[in-house]
Amino acid sequence: MVKDCVTVWDSCLHVIRRNVNGQSFKTWFEPIRPIRLENNALTIQVPNKFFYEWLEEHYVSLLKMSIRKELGDKGRLEYQILSSNLRQQRNEDSVKNETTTASKNGFSNGSNPGSVDTSNIKNPFVIPGIKKLKIESQLNPTYTFSTFIEGDCNRLARSAGHAVAKKPGGTAFNPLVIFGDVGLGKTHLAHAVGNEVLKLHDNKSVLYVSSEKFTGQIIDSIKNNAVNDFVNFYQMVDVLIVDDIQFLANKQKTQEIFFHIFNQLHQGGKQIILTSDRPPKDLDGMEERLISRFKWGLSADLQVPDFETRVAILESKMNREGVELPNSVVEFICYHIQNNIRELEGVLVSVIAQSSLNRREIDVDLAKEVVKNFVTQINKEITLEFIKNLVADHFDLPVEKLGGKTRKRQIVIARQLSMYLAKNLTDKSLKNIGEMFGGRDHSTVIYSIKTVQDLMETDLVFKDTVSELEKKIRLTLNEK
Repeated sequence: MVKDCVTVWDSCLHVIRRNVNGQSFKTWFEPIRPIRLENNALTIQVPNKFFYEWLEEHYVSLLKMSIRKELGDKGRLEYQILSSNLRQQRNEDSVKNETTTASKNGFSNGSNPGSVDTSNIKNPFVIPGIKKLKIESQLNPTYTFSTFIEGDCNRLARSAGHAVAKKPGGTAFNPLVIFGDVGLGKTHLAHAVGNEVLKLHDNKSVLYVSSEKFTGQIIDSIKNNAVNDFVNFYQMVDVLIVDDIQFLANKQKTQEIFFHIFNQLHQGGKQIILTSDRPPKDLDGMEERLISRFKWGLSADLQVPDFETRVAILESKMNREGVELPNSVVEFICYHIQNNIRELEGVLVSVIAQSSLNRREIDVDLAKEVVKNFVTQINKEITLEFIKNLVADHFDLPVEKLGGKTRKRQIVIARQLSMYLAKNLTDKSLKNIGEMFGGRDHSTVIYSIKTVQDLMETDLVFKDTVSELEKKIRLTLNEK
């Protein structure tokens, strides 16, 4: 019986499913698609390079075992990574794939070069020895507006990016400079604009390049006496995205060539998007004429996201990865990882990996172990005394009243709410909690917790009060 790639991969999945937990299988194996089977080599398609690297690092032995079980000792596995050329996907109604051995072959170009003869212009992104090259955008297809969560911290930059994508080169936002600290989403937003341009404008070419790669290309072009080809190549682009422009500092020749390219693109009505870790005025080591041009358009900053935005970002990442985390774990991560979205997503990946590799349940204890690798210290433990003081302050009551004998309704509600928060936010026993509130027994604590739960189901205002107090407790501790 002749085997096909689908049959072989399905059999492999049966083996894999028995050796990994359900969550890991859903996250790392369900998205894989078998492509072909030739000469005992099964080719599978994975969504991106990160996905491929994760499989190779964590599941290579399991994959090797399953493949050899189906194809024998000579069986082997090859990968294909989905191309980022979204426009070509639409035009050809198929997904163009890159093999892992030649996945960086260059960029795709749909621009009209005008009077420039492109037949002899060298592509600076070409890998020597590889033929059949096209210009590709180098955009990450997962970095889109739909995966970029909007909040007060990024609303201006995101709105400007949308405007640029709808009318590249035709707005006052040219150049669009996106700046902010490391890990706040500058690169994500820049890619999102480029992907949206390709989606809306079939006749536009988009090119993403890091400043380090740009500098390296200039050095190569100088060595090969091909500076004119280099400049002409970049002038053909409709939307140029240069990431981390601050790394051009103190590189005079690179700045000189970039200045020429910038002028030609801007004068030709082409769109320029730059990212930086600081505003243009603070770019030390940059020629004044370049800084002046960076100020022509709009400089929009990305700020540190608030707690609610961080939760939304993490939940969006979870949905894309097809994983679920308990709310307590999500909140714990977001309270402690505050200044870097990249670290936020890194913690999520690490938690999933630890759970998968060590076959552990995902809970707050596991999250604590992972977070310790990202922050210098975990915020201080929530204490019963702190909860009592915060609730008393909220209800404008003397804190000692919460442990007294009075039966006034407002004091009783405040006491019951304090016990509820103590049970939910600390690891104290019912006995410890009762003792902290005037020596009450555990049955009184249970009754108080049940009363608060019932009130939350019937009184939305009270439910909001409880929610706000929970957030205030955590956030106040974070600020100390």
